Amino acid sequence: MRTWFITGASRGFGKLIASSALAAGDAVVATARDPESIPEFLRQHANLLALKLDVTNEAQAREAVRAAVERFGHIDVLVNNAGYGVIGAIEETSAIEVERVFKTNVFGLLNITRAVLPQMRVQRSGHILNFSSIGGYSSSAGFCIYCATKFAVEGISEAMSAELQPLGIHATVVEPGYFRTTFLSDSSVVSTAARIDDYAGTVGKVRTFAAGADGQQPGNPKRLAEAMIALVNATNPPRRLPLGADTVQRIEQKHREVEAELAQWRVLAMSTGFMDGDKETS
Repeated sequence: MRTWFITGASRGFGKLIASSALAAGDAVVATARDPESIPEFLRQHANLLALKLDVTNEAQAREAVRAAVERFGHIDVLVNNAGYGVIGAIEETSAIEVERVFKTNVFGLLNITRAVLPQMRVQRSGHILNFSSIGGYSSSAGFCIYCATKFAVEGISEAMSAELQPLGIHATVVEPGYFRTTFLSDSSVVSTAARIDDYAGTVGKVRTFAAGADGQQPGNPKRLAEAMIALVNATNPPRRLPLGADTVQRIEQKHREVEAELAQWRVLAMSTGFMDGDKETS
């Protein structure tokens, strides 16, 4: 029986992954700022431990890991799922708003990972699933700061995979597209306090889109949760896993754009190395 440690387990992906893991016969440590917000049908399960955890509090993270190991003896899968989005142009987003989202989406993920890794190193096994987004692969107007946090998660995960592979620990960054969860609702996405009229045609349209798309997203979150079971069952799991047709299409589109731009600017890009006759400068 594997033990899953899931952050942000009170709703959305976290809740569904917890449910799927329990259905697969595994144990789950479900964490949330308020453990009472974790659905009762999960809390009543014999193999579920509900714990209070604010991912921005490293001391709480260590205590939650201690409690998890005390109850189940090991942690096999860490799901870094907790996070939220912010809509606004870079100029509209205050330093405080930027700091808050980075504190949860990036520093919080690092807090939990640092707390769990000592246990996984002792075991010489484990799988870390870091939730990013298509926004972590291809940024977009209006979601600039949110995408920046997810780009950070991508970089962390890629390096982490290389660091941990010799220790028998896998790391996968998960890149969902638009799934029909509460992500676009006020409970998961905040808008900047400032609004600048000059961005009405770009960021303003994103705010309108987000409001209209809530509840209409093409991705089925239950299928995503089932995909996480398949992922951790894989003998050789991927370093990154895009999920959703919209994500796959956007990745392919970005690859075409990057390749076209590289071809256009290749001569200049390749011209910056030392050539015969160049003098080295100090």
